[in-house]
Amino acid sequence: MASNPDDRFDWEAYEADLTRQADADVVDLDDERARRAPRRRDRPTGAAAGTHFDVPLDEAPQPGGALVDVPPAGPDGRRPIVPTSLRGWANLRATVRYAVGLTAYRTGYHALRSPWYATQAGFWASVGLFRLLGRQLRWWWLSEQYGLRQAAADAKDAQLWLKLHREVKATRAWRGTVLAAELGALAIGAPVLWPLTPWWVKATAAVLGVSYLAHIGRPADRRIISPATVAGRFRRVNPDIILRAYYAAGLGHPDRPNQQITFGSTMARDASGTGSQVLIDLPFNGKTWEDVLKAKPAIAAGMDVSVNQVFVTRDPSSHRRHLLFVADRDPLAVPAGKTPLLDCKVRDIWAEAPFGLDERGRKVTLALMWISVLIGAQPRKGKTFATRLLALFAALDPYVTLLVADGKMSADWDKFRLVAHRYVCGVVPNSRDNDPIPHLLDMLREIKRHIEQVNDLLAKLPTSECPEGKITRDLSRKYPQLRVWLLVLEEFQTYFETDDQDVNKEIAGLLSFIMAVGPSAGVIILSSSQKPSGVGAGDVARLFNRYRDNHAVRFALKCGNRVVSEAILGGDAYAEGFDASTLPNGRDYRGVGILYGASDDTATVRTYLADHTDAEKILSAARKHRERAGTLTGDAAGETVAREVRDVLADVRAAFHPGEPGLHWTTIAARLAERMPEHYADLTADAASALLREHVPSVSVKVRGTVNRGARLKDLDDAINRRKSA
Repeated sequence: MASNPDDRFDWEAYEADLTRQADADVVDLDDERARRAPRRRDRPTGAAAGTHFDVPLDEAPQPGGALVDVPPAGPDGRRPIVPTSLRGWANLRATVRYAVGLTAYRTGYHALRSPWYATQAGFWASVGLFRLLGRQLRWWWLSEQYGLRQAAADAKDAQLWLKLHREVKATRAWRGTVLAAELGALAIGAPVLWPLTPWWVKATAAVLGVSYLAHIGRPADRRIISPATVAGRFRRVNPDIILRAYYAAGLGHPDRPNQQITFGSTMARDASGTGSQVLIDLPFNGKTWEDVLKAKPAIAAGMDVSVNQVFVTRDPSSHRRHLLFVADRDPLAVPAGKTPLLDCKVRDIWAEAPFGLDERGRKVTLALMWISVLIGAQPRKGKTFATRLLALFAALDPYVTLLVADGKMSADWDKFRLVAHRYVCGVVPNSRDNDPIPHLLDMLREIKRHIEQVNDLLAKLPTSECPEGKITRDLSRKYPQLRVWLLVLEEFQTYFETDDQDVNKEIAGLLSFIMAVGPSAGVIILSSSQKPSGVGAGDVARLFNRYRDNHAVRFALKCGNRVVSEAILGGDAYAEGFDASTLPNGRDYRGVGILYGASDDTATVRTYLADHTDAEKILSAARKHRERAGTLTGDAAGETVAREVRDVLADVRAAFHPGEPGLHWTTIAARLAERMPEHYADLTADAASALLREHVPSVSVKVRGTVNRGARLKDLDDAINRRKSA
C-alpha cells in the first residue's frame, strides 16, 4: 500500500459533506438545467444584480401541433375527463384517421431503411458483446472498492484496510462462482435447447439479444433507428428575455427611476398551447401604446424570434398596458386548410360562417346577418377567395337569394350562375354579358324595391308574429318576400368609374341607399376592392366614401402601404395597432388578413381555401339544395327579366301640364316616378337629363321665379315631330 503522510484523508470532512448533501433543499431540475445551459455573457450595461438573460433551447423537442386544440381547464382547474380528441364521433373518427395515417407513414419509412438498421445493429451488437464481457469482469473484480481501500491506506488505517481486503476477497469468490455457473449453463444448455425450441422463439431471442447488445454497444449520442418525424424546437421565453427585449427597444431602462417595465400578470402558456402570453405595463415615462407598435420589430429581434411570431393587443384599461403573445413558431405561414364547406351540407345563414384560423389556431367564424363586409388587398393576395368563401356559405342556404356583380370580369365567379338570382359580369359588353351596366342598374333597383317591400310587410305584420319589427329566421322561411338577400360586388369601384357620369351617380345613389337601409331589411353586402379610395369626383366621390366607410366588418389582406390599409380597415384601426401593410409577403402568406369589427378581439386570420374546383363542387350541391327546396329563381332558373321598351319622349311629354312651357329636370323625374314607378321609381334629375340627352337640349328654365336646368316643351314637340318625319 502506497501512502503519503502529508496527504491524509479527512474522514470527518467527508462525513460532514455527506450530511450537508442529505439535508440540502430539493433542487428544481428545470431551473438547474436553465442555469447550466449556455448563457449570454454580454449582459447589458446597468443590468440589475441577479438578473440573468439566458436564451437556451428547450431541453426536449416540443410537438409541432395537434389534431385538435388542447381543451382549456374549467374555472375549478379541472380538465375534461374525456379528451376532446375522443369526444364525439367526428373527433373520434378524425383522431383514428390521423393515428392510422401517421402509423402507416412511419411503417413505410422504417421498412425502407430496415436493411441499414440491421447492418448497424449487427455491428454495434459485436461491440456490445465485448462491452458486456467487460461489465461482467468489472462486476466480478469489484473494482469500485479500490477507492475505499486506497483511502484507508492513505489514512494509515491498517485495520480498516484489512477489513475491506477480506470483504473484497469473499465477494470475488462468490461472484466468480456465479460467473462460472453462468458460463456452464450457457455452454451446456444452449446445445440442448437449440433443437427443441420452435423457430419463432429462436428468432425472437435472436432479435432481443442483438437489440440489447446493440443498445449497449452504440454510442449514447448515435441512434440506430432514426425518427420518421421531427418535432420543432423553439426559443424559451421567460420574463428576463422579455425585459431585455423591451429595454433594448427603448421602451424603458432597468436602472433609471420610474422607467422599469413591469408585468400585469404572470407569464403562462395560452389556452391553445401554441405560445406564451403576459400583460406588460410600460413605465411612467410617457411611453404609450403607439410606441409599442413602432417598436414591435425591435421587440421581436430582442427575443430572437420572427416579427410574425409577436402579437400585441391593446388593453382597454390603460394606454400603457398591452397583452404580449409570442407564438412558438410563425403561425401565419401554416395554412388553415380546405374549407369545411366541402361536405356540401345545407347551411343556415342565421348561423356563423367558417372563415379560417387566427394566429393561435382558434377557429374564426363570422355572423353575416345584419352586417356588410368590406374585403380589400393587393392583387393576388387572396381577396377574391376570401369574399367567395363567405358567398359559398350563403349559397348552401337554399333560402338565401344571391346577387353577384363581378366588376373585373374574371372566371372566379362564373360558377355562381348555377345559383345566382342575378349575375352581372364586367362593365362593358362582353361574351358573357351583353349589357352589364343596364343589368346592374336593374339589379340594384330590384334590391331597392325588395327593401321597400320588406319594410312595408314588416310594418303590416301583427306584433304577435313580429314583436320587434325585424326579420327572423322563422319569418324568412314563412314569407318568400322576407328571404335574406346577399349582394356580392367584386371590384365594386369599377361601377363608380363608368364612362357615363350620370350612370355613376345613379349607381352610387342606389348603393348608398342599399348600404344604409339594406342590412336591417335582411340584405347582406360583400364588397371587395383593390382600390378603396380616390374614386370618382364630386357627388360620386362623396357617395363612394360613404358606401365604403359604412361597412360594419372589414377584412384587409396584404396592402401596399398604410394609406390603403386605413382605407380598408378605417382610421381607428391603425391607432389600435392594426396595419395590413405590415403583414408578411410571399406565397406562404396568401389568404392572411386582419379581421376588424367582427368582435372586440381583432384577429389575424388565415382563411380557409376553396379553389375553383372546390367552388364548383359546392355550388353544384347548392343548386341541388335549391331545386329540392323550390327556391331556384331568376337567372339561375332561366327566368328573363322583362324590360319593356318605353317611349321616353312620350313619357316626358305627358309629364307636362297645360300651360307649362318648360320644367326643371327634378320636376320631370319626380312626376315620372310618381306616374310610372315600375319604370322610373329611382329616376334622378341627372338620369332624366341623360335619357333625353340625344333628343332635347338641357337649358336653363324659369319656373315660378326659379331658374334651373331643365327641358322646354317646344324642344320636346320638335323632337317628336322629327322622329315621325324620319
